[in-house]
Amino acid sequence: MKLSRRSLLSKLALAASPALAATQREEHTLIHVFLRGGADTLNLMVPYADDQYYRLRPSLAVKASDAIKLNDRYALHPALKPLEAAFKEGRFGAVQSVGVDNTSGSHFECQDQMEHGDSMSGTPAGGGWLGRFLRLRGADKQSPLSAVAIGTALPESLRGAPAVSVLERLDDMAIQTARGADSAGVVKALRALYGADVTLLGERGLETLDLFQKVGTLQGTSYQVENAALYPKDSFGTGLREIARMIKARLGLQVACIDLGGWDTHFFQGNATGQQAEKIRTLAEGLAALEADLKSHRANYTIMIATEFGRRVYENASLGTDHGRGFALMALGDRVKGGQVLGSWPIQADDDGNVNTPGPGGLHLETDYRHVFAEVLRGSLGLSPAESAKLFPDITLKSVGLM
Repeated sequence: MKLSRRSLLSKLALAASPALAATQREEHTLIHVFLRGGADTLNLMVPYADDQYYRLRPSLAVKASDAIKLNDRYALHPALKPLEAAFKEGRFGAVQSVGVDNTSGSHFECQDQMEHGDSMSGTPAGGGWLGRFLRLRGADKQSPLSAVAIGTALPESLRGAPAVSVLERLDDMAIQTARGADSAGVVKALRALYGADVTLLGERGLETLDLFQKVGTLQGTSYQVENAALYPKDSFGTGLREIARMIKARLGLQVACIDLGGWDTHFFQGNATGQQAEKIRTLAEGLAALEADLKSHRANYTIMIATEFGRRVYENASLGTDHGRGFALMALGDRVKGGQVLGSWPIQADDDGNVNTPGPGGLHLETDYRHVFAEVLRGSLGLSPAESAKLFPDITLKSVGLM
């Protein structure tokens, strides 16, 4: 994120008055991983004890002998092996049959609804659900690095946040100067300018410059991962490594959003191996690398993994799966009540290609996604009941049991 003078001044104006204090204490970070494309989570959390799963997926079901058994109902896809220990330790768990009330089967509509935290029948709450949450916490509790989106575009979930940065690497954060000019001189001039300003703007300006100075000390040096962590050599692995870097540096990071796309598996999806298995491997290896790298910081983050909708239970004629409804929302961290897959058993789903219900079939929608989002926020960032009612005004929130 290269900042012009005008955009820097804008960020200074929005920066929190205790921004510097936020960088000097341990913050808990919610890492939101969005699996874009409608992930077939039935092949991630495999219901191996349900005969229906194998009857409807003669080619795509993960064989019980290949899967990693978690209990007498569910097993992990073999590519999720790196997360097996976290499940057994009670740090990794899931809620089955989560989703939105949108039956269009549209990637765009379902992603948009979920990222805004809305329902089809309610009044739009305005902005993204994470942006609203950060606004509820108050602009005075935000810094330019309180909310970060890894990538090149601002996700709708962070729309409306008091301050948010979009970046691919922490090294991208720099004050833009004329070619050959020394940015240190610009910082010195801005510090003098804001030091002479006794207003709130001057105070915030100095605090934000201190934050940028702290970021500057991390730049130009090679980041050293810990505990032999091996991040995937792609944008997802690089992004997770940058998140770990910011958590370790104690920059006041409260929310980090990162996408992993490519889950729209209509054709030749595969089972224990194949197209989807490689995507699952990237997810698992990335999260396991972050876990290893942040082993001494595990009390300071929670990871939530969601997708816009699941897939049909039955395979299609192209050896893939079509758009469905419910999915397994997963969470990882010390504050997660892991070691369990919550939801009805056996799985509740439409089991043929000629269902009479409107929209796509698949897992029945049992848990509105907002119940889980609110619970994850409560368990990770301390969302209060009063904040919950404002964040999701059109629903009476219930406990799910994941946090």
